[in-house]
Amino acid sequence: MTEDERSGEDAPQDDVSKLPETASLEEELEEALREKDQFRTIAQRAQADLANYKRRAAEEFMEGTISAKAHILTKLLSIVDDLDRALEMVPEDAVAPGWLEGLKLVQKKITHVLEGEGVSKIEPLGQPFEPFECEAILYEETPGEEDGQVVKIVRNGYKHHDRVLRAAQVIVSKNQCEQQEEHSQSEDL
Repeated sequence: MTEDERSGEDAPQDDVSKLPETASLEEELEEALREKDQFRTIAQRAQADLANYKRRAAEEFMEGTISAKAHILTKLLSIVDDLDRALEMVPEDAVAPGWLEGLKLVQKKITHVLEGEGVSKIEPLGQPFEPFECEAILYEETPGEEDGQVVKIVRNGYKHHDRVLRAAQVIVSKNQCEQQEEHSQSEDL
């Protein structure tokens, strides 16, 4: 063994760490660890973005499905209205009994199909006027009724689950004294 080799074996560990090669290796290791942390952060963000994208895409798909279903159901509601009006206008003695029962069965079946799809009729009669579910087409003086109560349904309204498909068209009660006050105020102007 040469003297240089022996002196390398006898050299303390601190001298090895001071060698220029080990210093550059330590710097490279630190840089690699920093890059690893950066890449881990980027990968975590990418995973979170992907999960958010999947959730949004699923929500948009469901919203589109509900919207398309609501569009078809709204068209069906006009047919239900026409059938209801036709059945109200038929005199009992004008049609053979089988025809009228057949039409009523069709009406019942359509109602059952709508209910199966989550469609329900809005029942505002006797309730306070609710602008999110009803459309007031007329105010009527009604003695004995509270102001703002629905007194008559002109056209039925429907909901699909909790969303209004079509607002009910209603007549709302109005106190006589309020109407007189409005009339006197307009005369004063």
